[in-house]
Amino acid sequence: MRKKKESLRASILESLKNRSKSRAKQAGKPARPEGTLIASYNVHKCVGADRRFDPERTSRVIHEIDADVIGLQEADTRFGERTGILDLRRLERETGLIPVPIAGVTKAHGWHGNVVLFKQGTVRDVHQISLPGLEPRGALIAELELASGGSLRIIAAHLGLLHRSRAQQTRLIVDLMNDGSDTPTILLGDLNEWRLGDRSSLNTIQNAFGPLPPAVPSFPSTLPLLALDRIMANRRGMIAAVEVHDSPLARVASDHLPIKAIVSLQTLDIEARVHTRTA
Repeated sequence: MRKKKESLRASILESLKNRSKSRAKQAGKPARPEGTLIASYNVHKCVGADRRFDPERTSRVIHEIDADVIGLQEADTRFGERTGILDLRRLERETGLIPVPIAGVTKAHGWHGNVVLFKQGTVRDVHQISLPGLEPRGALIAELELASGGSLRIIAAHLGLLHRSRAQQTRLIVDLMNDGSDTPTILLGDLNEWRLGDRSSLNTIQNAFGPLPPAVPSFPSTLPLLALDRIMANRRGMIAAVEVHDSPLARVASDHLPIKAIVSLQTLDIEARVHTRTA
């Protein structure tokens, strides 16, 4: 018990230290690195840490992030017809982000609350996957041809609250990765797993994505201690360090902070050409 308390205390101190660094870095407004900015954001049905429903505030956070591709979770109401909450047309006008089209829904923005938005490109293919488990959960798989160059497959998912369900869901995601495709792939979303090491339900994902990247605490937004949100790639060196988007608005707009990372598809293209010449 003492070790657990010490571990929790160390985790809290590390989170506070990292958050101070993140705020200082964002205050300086550094130039955005070259590459494709990928982000993930559980918008919590546009209900903030102050328990206020405010879709406009959520949209402003998305505007702040300025992502090229972003996956949203909980972008629809949870029950009934799962009605979409955000004003996607206005968001497109202001940010250039357009939603990946999905089939079989009328009022919802996404699939089981999962939405993928992207800028300047075309959609090559879309798959809507129902994930196993006691709760209704899903994953949206979008294959994009980006205008900036390069193909990218996005798996946007929101995994279940139960460890057993998450283990089943990650096994299905790994099975989906074994389709023979060599397209660079990003898995992102609220994976609802804070455990590390052998107890983590994400261990199965390593079969397709390699060693898990360092966890970045994103929940709760007012004092992030748990790394529930993840961005990971199936190619080593494909993404730079994952960071939280920790702005004053983001701290109150949802119970999760957004996370983001730079993806370098050009580097992968160069490596592929070198490999082809030397093979």
